[in-house]
Amino acid sequence: MKNQHTNHLLLLGLATLFISTSGVLGKHINLPTPLIIWFRSALAALFLVVFCKFKKLKVTLNSKKDLPTIILGGILLGVHWVSYFFALKLSNVAVGMLSMFTFPVITALLEPLFTKSKLNPIHILLGLMVLLGIYILAPEINFESSYLKGILLGVFSAFSYALRNLILKQHVSKYNGTVLMMQQCVIVAILLIPVLFSANIEQIQTQLPFLLILGLITTALGHSLFISSLKHFSVSTASIIGSAQPIFGIIMAYFFLNEIPTLNTFIGGALILATVVIESVRSRK
Repeated sequence: MKNQHTNHLLLLGLATLFISTSGVLGKHINLPTPLIIWFRSALAALFLVVFCKFKKLKVTLNSKKDLPTIILGGILLGVHWVSYFFALKLSNVAVGMLSMFTFPVITALLEPLFTKSKLNPIHILLGLMVLLGIYILAPEINFESSYLKGILLGVFSAFSYALRNLILKQHVSKYNGTVLMMQQCVIVAILLIPVLFSANIEQIQTQLPFLLILGLITTALGHSLFISSLKHFSVSTASIIGSAQPIFGIIMAYFFLNEIPTLNTFIGGALILATVVIESVRSRK
């Protein structure tokens, strides 16, 4: 049993590592952001369709009433990915990933709008901690600053992701997580088809290895492993371990992109990640 637990823990850690490659890849791939996201979603959808067929998972809808929710979830996932990658391009991996990692607290603040639960005062406190962390991250409050634009887009990406998760949790939780991911990747790929008409084929060829890693390793494999880990760990535990994503991303950016975080990034990032850990531990209790 102990060995099994260790194996599950290693797989969750591997999922976190795979997903965290999105920061370096999003910053490094030299293509327009919507085109990157089309490849990400299309390649991930292809891989996940094959995986679902192999596992004999039901990929059709249980009810036509679920279609609007799944489409809305797909749209929000696309908005989340596009705005997150724009955030990475405008700032750097550390700032982009840390800004996006405000989503657990945003989720907690939005949840009363979707359920009968009341707003917990601790969530207001955590929200203020996040705001302080974002304020410290920003080098200056200047709306012409690309860093500030990156931070704001990162937070908007987090908001879109939180909204998508809450909507799906309320309406289509009866579906297999991998199947839901596949369906939404298909939706994102279909919505972004128009970006292909302005694509530069030669430029795509040079970036193809990185696009394959993003679509297969980061998205399909990383997210599938993470979803599978929820069978063995609570959402809170998975969230705490998942909060290592920005740390992995910052380390990768240092080695592969030569990005050195500032002291403000460490302080602001520590505040944001602290809220993730506090909320995860608190919710488990």
